[in-house]
Amino acid sequence: MNPSPTEEITRLSPASFARFARFITSELGIKMPDSKLSMVQSRLLRRVRELGFDSVERYSEYFFQAPEAAEERIHLINAVTTNKTDFFREPAHFDYLTGVVLGQERAGTFLKVWSAGCSSGEEPYTLAMVLSAFATGRRGFDFSILATDVSTRVLALAQAAIYEEFQVEAVPPGLRARYLLRSRNREQKRVRIVPALRERVSFHQLNFMDAHYGVKDVFDVIFFRNVMIYFDRPTQEAVIRKLCEHLARGGYLFVGHSESLAGLEIPVVQVRPSIFCKR
Repeated sequence: MNPSPTEEITRLSPASFARFARFITSELGIKMPDSKLSMVQSRLLRRVRELGFDSVERYSEYFFQAPEAAEERIHLINAVTTNKTDFFREPAHFDYLTGVVLGQERAGTFLKVWSAGCSSGEEPYTLAMVLSAFATGRRGFDFSILATDVSTRVLALAQAAIYEEFQVEAVPPGLRARYLLRSRNREQKRVRIVPALRERVSFHQLNFMDAHYGVKDVFDVIFFRNVMIYFDRPTQEAVIRKLCEHLARGGYLFVGHSESLAGLEIPVVQVRPSIFCKR
């Protein structure tokens, strides 16, 4: 049976998918098994329509062959990266940060934190709320947060710091009242992070597959959560080793609850499930 006109427009051939898969894995480290074909196909379709191409296959030809398509790379990255995040996701990590990592001995110090793979900003702003609340009544304690992601699309959302009200339901009421501004137009049902908190977070684009990250600071805490699941084991090890180059001795690395570092040659030891300390 011949494909319908709609199928011709949306269909990505196995050969074209294999080419995109090689590019995505090489550029982003993301595993692309054959089972991801329909996902890549559907995500590229929006870009196909934006550019006015008549099919996904035509877009594939343009992306890989047209000299002027060099700038299309960032649009493809924005299309294929997955950005799932929430405020106070995996809340035990924030309890450990304030209850153990910070502790009373941190009073009078400056804490540097890196949210590596920050997506649309929920994680770094959660960190900012937690640390700002911790700083209350502790003279001399201060902090800064670096937030990075490869996707320029989600970084723009993070910098805008505007969220739907349902997205902030996990934020405790006291922190919600202190750090969120409600829209004057109540029909919009949106909130925005207060300026004082936005100023504590610096957003930058960073690709974990880059040879050098261009990060000058050494951090006390790195949150690298729910990113490794998209990498194979050699890539996981290489990325964590590079992250740890920017982690202070005795500093803490937080990963996702479903992620494992077992068997990796990395300079950290586990102190709690999904929490590691640099040797």
